[in-house]
Amino acid sequence: MSKQNHDSDVAFISALAELLRENDLTELEVMREYGEDDSMNVRVSRQTQVVAAAPVAMAAPAAAAAPVAAAAPAAATATSQDDPASHPGAVTSPMVGTVYLSPEPGAAAFAAVGQTVSEGDTLLIVEAMKTMNHIPAPKSGTVKRILVGDGDTVEYGAPLAIIE
Repeated sequence: MSKQNHDSDVAFISALAELLRENDLTELEVMREYGEDDSMNVRVSRQTQVVAAAPVAMAAPAAAAAPVAAAAPAAATATSQDDPASHPGAVTSPMVGTVYLSPEPGAAAFAAVGQTVSEGDTLLIVEAMKTMNHIPAPKSGTVKRILVGDGDTVEYGAPLAIIE
C-alpha cells in the first residue's frame, strides 16, 4: 500500500468518526472497495452516556400517573435513588443486541427475581450479529430486579439486572 493510499484511509476513518459525533451515532460500519481484490472494512464505535438515561425515561410514566403536585418530587427521587446503572449490583450489557431471557421460546427463564444465582450462572442472552452471547452473573447473590424484557434491544453498558 502506498503512503498516499494510507493517508487517504486515515482521512476516510477520521471523516467517519466525525460523522459519528455529528449525528450522535454509537456505531458506523463501512466497506470501501478499491479494486477487484482490494477493499477495506471499517467499523467505528463509541460509548455514550445515553444508556444511563434510558431507565430514567422508563420511570417517568409511573411518576406521571401520580397526582400532578407530587409528580416532580417523585421523579427527582426516582432518578437519584432508583437509577439501576449506578447500583453496585448492576449487571450491564457488554454489547449492543437483543435480549433473550430463556434459551429458546417457551422454555423457562435463565433467572427470575428472587432466585439465588452463583457466579458464572447464565442470567440471559444478548444476541449480536446472529451470535448468542450468554451473560453470566458476575457474583453470587439474589436476583433483585430484571430490568429488560424478552426481545428488548439494549445498548452497550445498559443495565440488565441487579444482583445483591
